[in-house]
Amino acid sequence: MVLEELNYHKQIIEKVIAALVPQIEQGCKILTDTLISGSKVLLAGNGGSAADAQHIAAELTGRFVKERKALPAIALTVDTSALTAISNDYGYDRVFERQIEALARPDDLFIAISTSGNSTNILNALRSARAVGCKTLGLSGRDGGAMNDLCDLNIVIPDTNTASIQEMHILIGHIFCKSVDQLY
Repeated sequence: MVLEELNYHKQIIEKVIAALVPQIEQGCKILTDTLISGSKVLLAGNGGSAADAQHIAAELTGRFVKERKALPAIALTVDTSALTAISNDYGYDRVFERQIEALARPDDLFIAISTSGNSTNILNALRSARAVGCKTLGLSGRDGGAMNDLCDLNIVIPDTNTASIQEMHILIGHIFCKSVDQLY
């Protein structure tokens, strides 16, 4: 079973390398340009994608590998008071949208993470981010879902297994963070 699982992941990585290197490089540039300009990064996702959003935000505000200055990144998944109040008052479908309205400014970057590409609260947040003038970068899977139409760049992992898609998302997140480290 272990060898079978590792070989499955090896196949996904080979697909990602074959299909997505230019998009990942473009995502690195969008992120680094945002931070160089002094703008901030906002991230959101649900479940494991929320954990990925928090992980990437922590690598930016703390550090990835290289010692450098703290950079502005906010995971919209961590404020339990905001999450519960917004969900209670407006519904969970608007939980990230309302935070984008409150926190996002033109030229900020919103990184939306959804393995299906169809999470309603993520789609609403993307619409809100675009209305504010944010750049939008997606990490999704399967066929990219509705995020394809709402992201400036949607990096779609060509697989249907949620766990494998999430594993590729955090790998790409680490590549993003390494590109940031190279600025300093």
